[in-house]
This record gives sequence, C-alpha cells and structure tokens, in this order.
Amino acid sequence: MRETTDILISGGGVAGLTAACAFGSAGFRVICVDPAPPITERDAEGADLRTTAFLQPSIPVLQDAGLWSRLEPHAAPLQVMRIIDAGGELPEARLIKDFNAADISDAPFGWNLPNWLLRREMVARLSELPTVSFRPGTGFARMLTRDTEALVTLTDGTRIVAKLVIGADGRTSPVREALGIAASTTRYGQKALAFAVTHLIPHDNVSTEVHRSGGPFTLVPLPDRDGHPASAVVWMESGPEVARLSALSVPEFEAEMTARSSGILGPLTLVSRRTIWPIISQIADRLSGPRTVLMAEAAHVLPPIGAQGLNMSLADLAVLLELAQSHPEDPGVPAVTEAFHRARHLEVKARVTGIDLLNRASMAKAPVLRDLRAKALDALYSASPVRHTLMRAGLGASGKSATPTRG
Repeated sequence: MRETTDILISGGGVAGLTAACAFGSAGFRVICVDPAPPITERDAEGADLRTTAFLQPSIPVLQDAGLWSRLEPHAAPLQVMRIIDAGGELPEARLIKDFNAADISDAPFGWNLPNWLLRREMVARLSELPTVSFRPGTGFARMLTRDTEALVTLTDGTRIVAKLVIGADGRTSPVREALGIAASTTRYGQKALAFAVTHLIPHDNVSTEVHRSGGPFTLVPLPDRDGHPASAVVWMESGPEVARLSALSVPEFEAEMTARSSGILGPLTLVSRRTIWPIISQIADRLSGPRTVLMAEAAHVLPPIGAQGLNMSLADLAVLLELAQSHPEDPGVPAVTEAFHRARHLEVKARVTGIDLLNRASMAKAPVLRDLRAKALDALYSASPVRHTLMRAGLGASGKSATPTRG
C-alpha cells in the first residue's frame, strides 16, 4: 500500500521541524520523518544543549509557520554583539568592540533559545496542523524519482508517493546520498564544548565572542535561571584540548572557563552537562535533484560563528516556500527545484567561505597573527560605514527592522 503527500521531509531536527510547520501552515500535505525521536526536555539524556539565535530575517518565517508566538516568551533578545580580543600574553581583554543593533534597526539583532526547547514547541505546533504527519522513529531508506513524482521507501517499509522531497537530514544526509550529490568538507581539527552557565554580572542582552586561540569562546544570553543571570556557552578548541577540558572536575572546569572568558561576567558556574560537537565546514555540490531539494545541514554546515547556521537554513526555507507556493498543485517541478538551487547555491557558498575565514582567524596561535587579528578588528570597527555594512551582512538582509509581533 502506498501513501500520497505533497511533501516528504527527511529530518526532524530544528530545520526539518520548522519546514514541516511552515509547509503545513501554508496548506500543503506534509509527512516528516526522522529515525530518532526528538528530545524535548532540558535534563534528558542526549538533549541538545546548544542554543540558536534567530536573527531578524528569520522571524517572519517563524511567524508564518505559527511558531513565533510559542517561542517569543522563552527568548532572550540579542541587542549587542561584542567581540573581545584576548590574544595578548595573558587571557585578558585587550580590545573590546560592540556592534549595537540600534545603529541599523529598531529591533535587536536576534533572539536566543535553547535547541531542546525549540524541538518541544515545534512538535507541539505540528500537533495543531491537520495536514502534517510527524513520524519520529522512522527514517528515509531509499528513493526512486520519476517525472511526475518521487517514490520514497521509509525504514519501516512504508512507501510514500511525494511531489517534492526535502532533505533536511543533516551533514551525512541520506537524501543527498540517494541523489548521488557530493559535498566538499573542510575539517579544522576543532571541536566545540556546549553548556550553560550562570554568572554574577548580568549579560544585559549582549552576546560576546572572546577570541584568543583555538576558536572563539562565545557567551549568548539566556533568560535568568533560578534567579541568576544565565548564558549559553560554545567553546571551540582543538580536539585534544576539548578532550582535556571535558575530563576536568567541575571546579577545575569552572576556573578554566572563567579565565577563558576574560572574566567579563565574573565567575562562571556550570549548570548543565558538557556536550561535545565536531566542527567542520561543508557545502553540497548542488542543492537540488529530480523532485528533490537539499536544505539546512544536508546542504551546508558552518562553524558556530556569527549565528549563521540555522539562519541560513531558514533563508533556504523562505525561498523554497515562496517557490512552492507559486506552484501549489505540484511543488516538485523543475521550476521550483532548479530555481531553488540557482537562488541559494552562490549565496550559501559565499557565506561558507566567509565563516571559514573568520574561523581560521579565530584559531590563530602565533602572537604575531593574534596581533594582526586585533588590528584588523580595530580598523573595521572604527570605520562607521564599514561597521554598519558588516552588521547588515551578518543579518543576511538589508538591515530593515523585523520587530516581531506578539501572538
């Protein structure tokens, strides 16, 4: 027996769930599958303790998907992006530069939320959409494409006839593999520690990247936790250094992370598990195939710098949804899939290249290279037109306000 649907989404991560909400809210019939059920509790084993900063251009996508009214009450605004160079002889701040959203907009740069909470609210939203079937515990197995449809077999043996298949199934995407599309991968020898902290000094809605060597130490605002100011931390270092840090006792780790933060928020207290994530850059050679498109980490993977990763995924979704709505009877025609590739591939390639360069600069160990990095930062910040251009480029938009409406 076969089931029919407009769209099959392979991938139940944050990007895939957002896509399911968006297409379901637009009236398309959607089946979303993922081999692993989403973990929607902060303290559950395997919970994703990373956070996502939704930048201004992503908010309309979330609003149209019926998600922002659910997410906004839990979000911490990011008003200032602060970059600190601590590349001197001691891990102390020797250069501090602020990028304030007020310089280009009447809204914050973005809003930060924990990934486990995103999954919880997105799954709840899917339950409200009668045209969406979410099937955790079932994955994509194989696919046969024809001129008029894609025939997908799931891991439980179910056969789905879909007009469009969306691969949002991660950096080792089974959909990309089924299409035979290669991906170019850059490995940095880095890993990231992700965890949450509380601190004595309020973050005042400032997201801070502290650069020394090995990669940035990033503190991103979270809502207060048990009455204390809280932040999410992503600490990028070489693989061996991350292994050493993760093995430290809690008091030893707290001492090291406070020193690495240059003490900008006072002593840091660990309030979560420490999770480890590999750091790579990756881009698929193509973003579409017959009856199929690739988005999110199936299409592109970035180091966690500048909050670009998931926001690029939502830019993928915005383009794809607009194209699909222009062909509502058949969203899998080449006028959708080929146009999606043309619209996104060059933009994605440029951003992957840019973040790659920033990451390499942040990894610098030699003092002379750290000094050059600090001088470049100082020069870029000091020129007001350049600073504003960089802020708008970081948003991936013209810098127009995207103040969210409350639901």
